[in-house]
Amino acid sequence: MGTKWKRYGWLGLLASVLVTGCDDAPSANRHEDTCAEPMSLRVEVMSSDGAYIQGASVTATNLESNVSITGVTDDRGITTAINETLAPSPIRVVATAGSHVTRAERVEWACDECHCTPVPDTVTLKLQD
Repeated sequence: MGTKWKRYGWLGLLASVLVTGCDDAPSANRHEDTCAEPMSLRVEVMSSDGAYIQGASVTATNLESNVSITGVTDDRGITTAINETLAPSPIRVVATAGSHVTRAERVEWACDECHCTPVPDTVTLKLQD
């Protein structure tokens, strides 16, 4: 009985090691879907004197469909909430903070079979006094 137990014990251990490689955990050998994560536009909002503004509201509107996305800048004055779900038509991007508003910027999209990338990829908006 001892020899059988050892033999089956090793087979069980081997089987458990092989099965653990079949889970959904991240692995360097698994193909990652690079098309799953949408491409974003980086928007920086600054005051007229050049300080980055936290909490500014940034809205991008598709010029053809009028669909829009709004994001809020972080403590560095940046938001990446605007993404390619608004593509492929051009978008108009504007920011507000209190009573201050920026001039609108136009952003185009360069699309391939997987993603649409914003052109330019970063927009800096300055609040008007």
